[in-house]
Amino acid sequence: MKNSNAFGIWAEQLAQHYLQQQGFTLLVQGYCCRYGEIDLIMVNAEQLIFVEVKARASTVFGAANESIALTKQRKIIRTAEHFLQCHLDYQNFACRFDVICIQVQQQIAKMLQQDFSQLTYDLDWIEAAFTLD
Repeated sequence: MKNSNAFGIWAEQLAQHYLQQQGFTLLVQGYCCRYGEIDLIMVNAEQLIFVEVKARASTVFGAANESIALTKQRKIIRTAEHFLQCHLDYQNFACRFDVICIQVQQQIAKMLQQDFSQLTYDLDWIEAAFTLD
């Protein structure tokens, strides 16, 4: 497995654990369809959140929270609509699009780093980061 994939998996697991601590339950991880992918779909009571996880080990290409362009938002929305069409049990749930940004505070050598658990990071949960409008 490439280290960039391992870093992304670590970030998604971190985000999932954080949201579970906030009272959400994982419904689906890595939901894919022809429109795109949603990193995490979490549920709490009758609320679904579709979560995009962004992690950065460097700010060379911008901070994690700056990396979700309008085209990516549209793909996530279309993918969420597909999920709801395929899972009728959730059609009456309130839906929200959240972003979890994980910014690692130190430079890491991705080619050498295998254990990300010791990294220092900032986690920013942006609730309702974008909407259907």
